[in-house]
Amino acid sequence: MLISIIDYGVGNLTSVQNMFRKAGVDAGICNDKSEIVSAKKIILPGMGAFDSCMQKFNDSGFRDIIEQKIVQEKIPVLGICVGLQMLMEGSEEGNLPGFGWIKGRTVAFDKAKMQEGDKIPNMGWLDVTEKKASRLTEGLHEARFYFAHSFHVLPADKKDILITARYGYEFTAGIEKENILGVQFHPEKSHRFGMQLLKNFADNY
Repeated sequence: MLISIIDYGVGNLTSVQNMFRKAGVDAGICNDKSEIVSAKKIILPGMGAFDSCMQKFNDSGFRDIIEQKIVQEKIPVLGICVGLQMLMEGSEEGNLPGFGWIKGRTVAFDKAKMQEGDKIPNMGWLDVTEKKASRLTEGLHEARFYFAHSFHVLPADKKDILITARYGYEFTAGIEKENILGVQFHPEKSHRFGMQLLKNFADNY
Protein backbone atom coordinates (compact mmCIF):
# COMPACT_ATOMS: atom_id res chain seq x y z
CA MET A 1 0.00 0.00 0.00
CA LEU A 2 1.45 3.32 -1.09
CA ILE A 3 -0.19 5.39 1.66
CA SER A 4 -1.13 4.02 5.07
CA ILE A 5 -3.78 5.86 7.10
CA ILE A 6 -2.96 4.78 10.65
CA ASP A 7 -5.96 3.39 12.55
CA TYR A 8 -5.24 3.64 16.27
CA GLY A 9 -8.87 4.24 17.18
CA VAL A 10 -9.03 7.96 16.43
CA GLY A 11 -9.98 10.10 13.46
CA ASN A 12 -12.26 10.31 10.47
CA LEU A 13 -10.39 7.60 8.59
CA THR A 14 -12.96 6.65 5.96
CA SER A 15 -13.47 10.29 4.97
CA VAL A 16 -9.71 10.70 4.48
CA GLN A 17 -9.55 7.51 2.43
CA ASN A 18 -12.52 8.61 0.32
CA MET A 19 -10.89 11.96 -0.43
CA PHE A 20 -7.75 10.17 -1.59
CA ARG A 21 -9.93 7.98 -3.82
CA LYS A 22 -11.53 11.06 -5.37
CA ALA A 23 -7.99 12.24 -6.12
CA GLY A 24 -7.24 8.91 -7.80
CA VAL A 25 -4.85 7.80 -5.05
CA ASP A 26 -4.66 4.34 -3.46
CA ALA A 27 -4.66 4.75 0.33
CA GLY A 28 -5.44 2.06 2.88
CA ILE A 29 -6.60 2.17 6.49
CA CYS A 30 -3.98 0.22 8.47
CA ASN A 31 -4.42 -1.27 11.94
CA ASP A 32 -1.78 -3.97 11.68
CA LYS A 33 1.99 -3.66 12.13
CA SER A 34 2.70 -5.85 9.11
CA GLU A 35 0.83 -3.38 6.89
CA ILE A 36 2.66 -0.39 8.34
CA VAL A 37 6.05 -2.03 7.74
CA SER A 38 5.52 -1.78 3.98
CA ALA A 39 4.09 1.76 4.02
CA LYS A 40 5.75 4.30 1.73
CA LYS A 41 3.89 7.26 3.22
CA ILE A 42 1.88 7.67 6.41
CA ILE A 43 -1.20 9.68 7.35
CA LEU A 44 -1.51 10.32 11.09
CA PRO A 45 -5.07 11.42 11.84
CA GLY A 46 -6.32 12.82 15.12
CA MET A 47 -9.57 14.11 16.58
CA GLY A 48 -10.63 15.12 20.08
CA ALA A 49 -8.37 15.76 23.06
CA PHE A 50 -4.57 15.60 22.83
CA ASP A 51 -3.99 13.21 25.75
CA SER A 52 -6.73 10.86 24.54
CA CYS A 53 -5.11 10.64 21.10
CA MET A 54 -1.60 10.14 22.49
CA GLN A 55 -2.77 7.50 24.96
CA LYS A 56 -4.62 5.55 22.29
CA PHE A 57 -1.61 5.74 20.01
CA ASN A 58 0.78 4.62 22.75
CA ASP A 59 -1.58 1.74 23.59
CA SER A 60 -1.84 0.69 19.95
CA GLY A 61 1.60 -0.93 19.86
CA PHE A 62 2.46 1.03 16.70
CA ARG A 63 4.89 3.50 18.24
CA ASP A 64 8.11 1.56 17.60
CA ILE A 65 7.32 0.79 13.96
CA ILE A 66 6.08 4.33 13.27
CA GLU A 67 9.21 5.85 14.82
CA GLN A 68 11.36 3.51 12.73
CA LYS A 69 9.56 4.41 9.51
CA ILE A 70 9.53 8.17 10.08
CA VAL A 71 12.67 8.90 12.12
CA GLN A 72 15.04 6.27 10.72
CA GLU A 73 13.72 5.46 7.23
CA LYS A 74 12.45 9.05 6.84
CA ILE A 75 9.31 8.20 4.89
CA PRO A 76 6.87 11.12 4.57
CA VAL A 77 4.20 11.58 7.24
CA LEU A 78 1.25 13.96 7.19
CA GLY A 79 -0.42 14.71 10.52
CA ILE A 80 -4.02 15.96 10.35
CA CYS A 81 -5.63 18.14 13.05
CA VAL A 82 -4.61 16.61 16.42
CA GLY A 83 -2.28 14.44 14.32
CA LEU A 84 -0.31 17.64 13.64
CA GLN A 85 -0.32 18.54 17.34
CA MET A 86 1.04 15.08 18.22
CA LEU A 87 4.16 15.84 16.16
CA MET A 88 5.11 18.53 18.68
CA GLU A 89 6.78 18.10 22.09
CA GLY A 90 3.55 18.49 24.05
CA SER A 91 0.28 20.37 24.45
CA GLU A 92 -1.30 22.77 26.91
CA GLU A 93 -4.40 20.60 26.55
CA GLY A 94 -2.82 17.63 28.31
CA ASN A 95 0.10 16.17 30.23
CA LEU A 96 1.40 13.44 27.94
CA PRO A 97 4.44 14.15 25.77
CA GLY A 98 4.04 14.30 22.01
CA PHE A 99 6.44 12.70 19.55
CA GLY A 100 8.77 15.70 19.67
CA TRP A 101 9.73 15.42 16.01
CA ILE A 102 9.01 19.14 15.68
CA LYS A 103 10.36 21.39 18.42
CA GLY A 104 7.63 23.48 20.02
CA ARG A 105 4.27 23.02 21.71
CA THR A 106 0.56 23.12 21.10
CA VAL A 107 -1.16 26.04 22.80
CA ALA A 108 -4.72 27.26 23.34
CA PHE A 109 -6.00 30.21 21.36
CA ASP A 110 -5.03 33.37 23.26
CA LYS A 111 -8.39 34.93 24.16
CA ALA A 112 -6.70 38.27 24.89
CA LYS A 113 -5.79 38.52 21.20
CA MET A 114 -9.18 37.47 19.86
CA GLN A 115 -11.63 39.86 18.25
CA GLU A 116 -15.10 40.46 19.65
CA GLY A 117 -17.38 37.75 18.32
CA ASP A 118 -14.59 35.21 17.74
CA LYS A 119 -15.71 31.97 19.30
CA ILE A 120 -13.61 29.05 20.48
CA PRO A 121 -13.45 26.44 19.08
CA ASN A 122 -12.69 27.94 15.70
CA MET A 123 -15.03 26.12 13.34
CA GLY A 124 -15.26 27.09 9.70
CA TRP A 125 -13.41 28.03 6.54
CA LEU A 126 -10.27 30.15 6.58
CA ASP A 127 -7.91 31.39 3.90
CA VAL A 128 -4.30 30.28 4.32
CA THR A 129 -1.01 32.00 3.55
CA GLU A 130 2.12 30.18 2.40
CA LYS A 131 5.27 31.00 4.37
CA LYS A 132 7.65 29.04 2.16
CA ALA A 133 7.61 27.12 -1.09
CA SER A 134 6.49 23.51 -0.79
CA ARG A 135 5.48 20.59 -2.96
CA LEU A 136 2.51 20.13 -0.59
CA THR A 137 0.92 23.44 -1.58
CA GLU A 138 1.46 23.35 -5.35
CA GLY A 139 -1.61 24.77 -7.09
CA LEU A 140 -3.04 26.03 -3.78
CA HIS A 141 -2.06 29.68 -3.82
CA GLU A 142 -5.53 31.01 -2.99
CA ALA A 143 -6.85 28.05 -1.04
CA ARG A 144 -9.35 27.85 1.83
CA PHE A 145 -9.62 24.99 4.28
CA TYR A 146 -12.05 23.80 6.93
CA PHE A 147 -10.90 24.12 10.55
CA ALA A 148 -12.36 22.77 13.82
CA HIS A 149 -10.02 23.35 16.79
CA SER A 150 -9.39 25.16 20.06
CA PHE A 151 -5.59 24.73 20.05
CA HIS A 152 -2.84 25.45 17.53
CA VAL A 153 0.84 24.59 17.25
CA LEU A 154 3.62 27.02 18.11
CA PRO A 155 6.85 25.78 16.48
CA ALA A 156 10.10 26.82 18.14
CA ASP A 157 11.77 27.32 14.75
CA LYS A 158 9.87 29.61 12.40
CA LYS A 159 11.51 27.81 9.45
CA ASP A 160 9.25 24.84 10.21
CA ILE A 161 6.12 26.93 9.53
CA LEU A 162 4.65 26.09 6.14
CA ILE A 163 1.32 27.92 6.15
CA THR A 164 -0.60 30.23 8.46
CA ALA A 165 -4.22 31.28 8.85
CA ARG A 166 -5.86 34.10 10.77
CA TYR A 167 -8.48 33.73 13.48
CA GLY A 168 -8.25 36.66 15.84
CA TYR A 169 -4.53 36.61 15.06
CA GLU A 170 -2.17 34.77 12.74
CA PHE A 171 -1.50 31.17 13.80
CA THR A 172 0.39 28.23 12.33
CA ALA A 173 -1.90 26.13 10.16
CA GLY A 174 0.71 23.78 8.73
CA ILE A 175 4.31 22.72 9.20
CA GLU A 176 6.99 21.03 7.13
CA LYS A 177 10.42 19.85 8.26
CA GLU A 178 12.18 17.37 5.98
CA ASN A 179 9.83 14.34 5.75
CA ILE A 180 7.50 15.52 8.53
CA LEU A 181 4.40 17.49 7.54
CA GLY A 182 1.20 18.42 9.31
CA VAL A 183 -1.91 20.53 8.85
CA GLN A 184 -4.32 21.87 11.48
CA PHE A 185 -7.31 21.86 9.14
CA HIS A 186 -9.26 18.90 7.77
CA PRO A 187 -8.35 18.30 4.11
CA GLU A 188 -10.99 15.57 3.94
CA LYS A 189 -13.65 18.24 4.63
CA SER A 190 -12.10 20.92 2.43
CA HIS A 191 -13.52 19.97 -0.99
CA ARG A 192 -11.28 20.56 -3.99
CA PHE A 193 -8.59 22.30 -1.96
CA GLY A 194 -8.26 19.36 0.41
CA MET A 195 -8.28 16.90 -2.46
CA GLN A 196 -5.46 18.82 -4.17
CA LEU A 197 -3.39 18.88 -0.98
CA LEU A 198 -3.75 15.13 -0.44
CA LYS A 199 -2.93 14.49 -4.09
CA ASN A 200 0.17 16.67 -3.75
CA PHE A 201 1.26 14.62 -0.73
CA ALA A 202 0.73 11.41 -2.68
CA ASP A 203 2.42 12.55 -5.89
CA ASN A 204 5.20 14.86 -4.75
CA TYR A 205 6.82 13.03 -1.82
